[in-house]
Amino acid sequence: MNIIVVGLSHKTAAVEIREKVAFSPTQMEKPLHALVAIPDITEGVIVSTCNRVEIYATTRDIAGGIARIKRFLADYHNFPLETLEPHLYSYHGEAATRHVFRVASSLDSMVVGEPQILGQIKTSYGYAAEYKSSGIILNRFLHKAFSVAKRVRTETKIASSAVSVAFAAVELAKKIFGDLSDKTVMLIGAGEMCELAAKHFINTGVRGVMVTNRTFERAVKLAEEFDGKAVNYEDLFDQLHKADIILSSTGAPHFIIKPKDIEEVIRRRKLKPMFFIDIAVPRDIDPKVNDVENIYLYTVDDLNGVVATNLEQRKKESEKAEAIVEQEIGQFFKWLSSLEVTPTIVALRSKFDEIRKSELAKTMANWKDLPPEGEKRLEALTHAIMNKLLHQPTSVLKRTDQGNRNDLYVDALRNLFDLETAPHEDMELGELEE
Repeated sequence: MNIIVVGLSHKTAAVEIREKVAFSPTQMEKPLHALVAIPDITEGVIVSTCNRVEIYATTRDIAGGIARIKRFLADYHNFPLETLEPHLYSYHGEAATRHVFRVASSLDSMVVGEPQILGQIKTSYGYAAEYKSSGIILNRFLHKAFSVAKRVRTETKIASSAVSVAFAAVELAKKIFGDLSDKTVMLIGAGEMCELAAKHFINTGVRGVMVTNRTFERAVKLAEEFDGKAVNYEDLFDQLHKADIILSSTGAPHFIIKPKDIEEVIRRRKLKPMFFIDIAVPRDIDPKVNDVENIYLYTVDDLNGVVATNLEQRKKESEKAEAIVEQEIGQFFKWLSSLEVTPTIVALRSKFDEIRKSELAKTMANWKDLPPEGEKRLEALTHAIMNKLLHQPTSVLKRTDQGNRNDLYVDALRNLFDLETAPHEDMELGELEE
């Protein structure tokens, strides 16, 4: 049995394409049932996120299975295959395993090390398990992918540093203040960057969030999202002393905060430190503000420097993670090979023994004066011949730890001798962690 992957991601398709083939995460029953109803697709899992849509499946016919899943993606979403296909990638065997292990470990993400993708794959697997579209192979495969991702996070520092401007701002704030649980954040502007930064600050446990914007309704909307307080833009300098951390990102063509404004604010705070983050271009805050006592001002360039340093660090850690993935691929393929090797060997021996017994019975039926001792010797002779004939193919099949392509041997033997076998259903998921 072969594992195949068919999909597209932010690397191969723009959002205009990705959104056309996305699956609703709350309506997975129908597509999963349709997926495993495809001829020769025995198991299937659908992963659909904002950055990727991928199908993991098992099949005996690699080329045919990949072609049929591509057609399924196009037909299910009423999207022309000739338009979709240039954006699709496909993998099978070891390459498919490597791809999924890397995806689960966030090595293939837009932001390497981000934690969301692992949870998204687990959710997708949960639907496949619920609707019974996954079986023994994909169950084991995805549980192995989860354990690989866990190893990567435990044994590397791939997710330990900020790689977005908004998150870098939070890291700098923590370096200045340490604990942020008693700190209040003021957002000047209500755009996407301010919203993202607010989410990061909330996750660190800040005491409160204040939002001001030239359009007060937008300030109210964003403040409500974070259970914060909206401030009229005209009242900015009357309220600014209440904030410990100020993040500004407006579209103003000139400085909106100048040193003389902050000198009054810091006096009202009795010189308690303030951290200003100016991520606007053009800048919102006069750089001379940084000269005011107990004021710390960082611009978008300062934050980009932090991000660049952290990205380089993640790159080094990702090399360690890639090594872990390669180790785990070998272990998984050893299990996958053994899954079909043993029943194939049993079926092969059974087939040969059935033929041996049948032909021996015909011979002895026509040999009327054959003594009992002769029968025993013929039995032993035919059994020995069978064992000699099967010794070499059996030995080759058992070498699952030497990198052999056992799937090719297994398929060849099944086709040559018309063998009917079934995988070991007693291989439980609990055996995954070794």
